[in-house]
Amino acid sequence: MTSITSVELNYLVFRYLQESGFTHSAFTLGYEASINKCTIDGNLIPPGALITFVQKGLQYLEMEANISNNDVEMDEDFSFLQPLDIITKDVNQLRQMIKERRKNIQKEKNKDKEVDREHEVEHGRAREKERHEKEREREKVREEAESNKECEKQPDELADGNMVIDQEDKDAVKHEENGISIGPEPMDIATTSTPASQEACEIPSSDATILEGHTSEVCACAWSPIGSLLASGSGDSTARIWTIADGHCKSDAQNGPLNVTVLKHVKGRTNEKSKDVTTLDWNGEGTLLATGSYDGQARIWTTDGELRSTLSKHKGPIFSLKWNKKGDYLLTGSFDKTAIVWDVKAEEWKQQFEFHTGPTLDVDWCNNVSFATSSTDHMIYVCKIGEIRPIKTFAGHQGEVNCVKWDPTGSLLASCSDDITAKIWCMKQDKYVHDLRDHSKEIYAIRWSPTGPGTSNPNQQLILASASFDSTVKLWDVELGKLLYSLNGHREPVYSVAFSPNGEYLASGSLDKSMHIWLLLVSQTILYASWTSECNNRKMAPLHEFELVLKDDGM
Repeated sequence: MTSITSVELNYLVFRYLQESGFTHSAFTLGYEASINKCTIDGNLIPPGALITFVQKGLQYLEMEANISNNDVEMDEDFSFLQPLDIITKDVNQLRQMIKERRKNIQKEKNKDKEVDREHEVEHGRAREKERHEKEREREKVREEAESNKECEKQPDELADGNMVIDQEDKDAVKHEENGISIGPEPMDIATTSTPASQEACEIPSSDATILEGHTSEVCACAWSPIGSLLASGSGDSTARIWTIADGHCKSDAQNGPLNVTVLKHVKGRTNEKSKDVTTLDWNGEGTLLATGSYDGQARIWTTDGELRSTLSKHKGPIFSLKWNKKGDYLLTGSFDKTAIVWDVKAEEWKQQFEFHTGPTLDVDWCNNVSFATSSTDHMIYVCKIGEIRPIKTFAGHQGEVNCVKWDPTGSLLASCSDDITAKIWCMKQDKYVHDLRDHSKEIYAIRWSPTGPGTSNPNQQLILASASFDSTVKLWDVELGKLLYSLNGHREPVYSVAFSPNGEYLASGSLDKSMHIWLLLVSQTILYASWTSECNNRKMAPLHEFELVLKDDGM
């Protein structure tokens, strides 16, 4: 059996006193115990070694007390003991305490079983009573049906026809009296989808390419700016770069094997959870792909799959990662509550920003040197490279801030939160410009449309889209801070939204395993016709609905 020597124990106590700030006590112990003469290599002893050693000893005693010769299994009856009990009592006393606890637990379980049996008896009586009542109702229905058949044997078609006409006239008079028009209102927007629009869009197999290869869930994907490369990140510890030929997709049989480059984040076996690829982003030229993973490392890859850099400083999983427009800096946000700007050329961190008191959930560049971060601490900070404090602090959310996004011109910042609101901020004032409150559950994602001044679509209005756990996507007028449309087509929480480059389409992805493509030209026409106030809270039907088949062995 392995045992610890007095020299080793003295050294652990000496290290504990040093790490705890008891300098004089550590000096005294070191002098009297001749610590400087011991052969232990201090570099091999991790911080907190004594605490870890004591904790493992307590856990061992706890396990020993729970296990007896009569106990074959330990499941829900496993009892956790207080450290003071473990230190002051021997194993037999601890076992006696555990036996008493288990007896009390068993008594409570027996009481619960008796209550359950009583409930079952009551439910049985109620079901029996309900069954008798339904039988009586069926008997009444049968009697009424027989009496109706006898009446139908005496035909009187003319009288029936007059009755129908009279009833129609009465209904029409009632509608007119109540001010209700039976016919459709002119130039109105349908508030419900047509059956055809609700049906899933059937895509011929010849027009679809299935990208198979991942062996676990796909967490992120992004098109390269050059268009022909698609990157995907997965829980199988890999990212993949798929080469997609221009033109229509073809089946594998027609097109041959897909050209894919596998970016392994761990050598040897895969599915190591600490290597999950959680986020990825292309640089502006489409020549480099950055990936962030659960091990806290950011990696930069070439399009050929060569690992260019491994950036290590975070002490927790990386949740978000973005290139700046110039491509010389990479920004990462992590569970360790910090954001780091990396100098890509020097392959080292340039500055670490430690302002949040909770995990950093999202980051987004405003320009090449300043950016915004959001966190579970409800705060939003705008930071600048070279500054040791935030240049702007936005406080107003009452829940975790899931996402932050700058508008195309970098003048407005949008945020969304678990507090069921989205907000729009401006650097010129501390309080939010607009507080958007029409969702009924947490808002997970937001996106700006690629429209308005400063974009390639300057003649179209700037719109903000928000995706929520309430199964809707909402479109907002960012100038007035009002709801334009509520897109109600999904049946489960909506996790992602994306505009097409021309701003005419919006894609939304949901937990209901479907993706909707929405045509936004209708809304633009109405907005230009100054019908904004008339169309608030109206619903739009999806142009297409694609049912997604999710596989564990691929995308």
